[in-house]
Amino acid sequence: MTLDRRTLLASLGLAVAGLSVMAAADPDEGMQGRGEDIPVKPGVIYAIGEKRDGGFNEGALHALEFFRNETGDAFLEAELPSVDGFAAAADGLISQGANPVIAVGFYYADAVKAAAAAHPETRFVLVDGVADGPNIRSIVFREQEGAYLVGVLAALASKSGTIGFVGAADIPLMQKFSAGYAAGARATRPGINTLVDYVGTDTAAFRDRDRATLVARGLIGRGADVLFAVAGQANLGVFQAARDAEKLAIGVDSNQNGVVPGTILTSMLKRVDIAVLRSLDDMRADTWKAGLVTLGVREHAVGWAIDQNNRPMVTPAMEEAVETARRGIADGAIIVPDPTAP
Repeated sequence: MTLDRRTLLASLGLAVAGLSVMAAADPDEGMQGRGEDIPVKPGVIYAIGEKRDGGFNEGALHALEFFRNETGDAFLEAELPSVDGFAAAADGLISQGANPVIAVGFYYADAVKAAAAAHPETRFVLVDGVADGPNIRSIVFREQEGAYLVGVLAALASKSGTIGFVGAADIPLMQKFSAGYAAGARATRPGINTLVDYVGTDTAAFRDRDRATLVARGLIGRGADVLFAVAGQANLGVFQAARDAEKLAIGVDSNQNGVVPGTILTSMLKRVDIAVLRSLDDMRADTWKAGLVTLGVREHAVGWAIDQNNRPMVTPAMEEAVETARRGIADGAIIVPDPTAP
């Protein structure tokens, strides 16, 4: 059977509503102490692809829907086929009163910087990227920390002693994921082999499911029996290959455990919802500040998912090993390498 987008969305279990080890990181956490007197009309420009992508975009959408339900503040939105349309989309949202404008995706950095300069009275939030400006808040994640946790689990689940990483493209963001994944695996099982490959070279790779399937099959052919998929909508191709070969896969961004129950070992959660909600909370409370914000394990913004779909594959000993690593990262005893750090 071929995996399709409907399967992904039907199985979507964003930690906003699903069970996970990060259940304590409820979206309401981002609303604590919010101001009640300043209405906010956010506008979001989603990452290239589909709004309901079962991953990154849907995390932002859930945050905005939660915010609207909690405050009554409406939100505006725009979907783009490419980065080229960003300026026009931002102009359109701002003309309708949007403030802040939230851009989801690292590749919008230059466009956000230009739009923010053109609209100095509007605040911009860039999720997953960095842009400088007096009216820009850049939010990045310590993805390597969450990847370390799933690397621990992958090492414990692997029978072959070889695991794999399938990234969308060989870019700094993906390197953070792969480095953390390999580090967690090595710390748990010294001598384990981590294979790394990429779907493509540009943003189209995040949607190239067919190519992702081929890349995953290649890693499986080289002995990998657990594949960490960090390729957006192309993750479906990795899941397909893993299921066909009776191997395991790991999802990313949202809880994708239910996409292929019995194949998805876990999902690395990247809480875009918390990132967005914190900015909106600050807007309402009139405490919003420009600058760089980093979120990781300590802030409950990255982690791993366990629910009814994958619990049969995760033993108590495996769960305890991941929890021990999580505590170590949170209290600073474990420093996860970041290959992008200066």
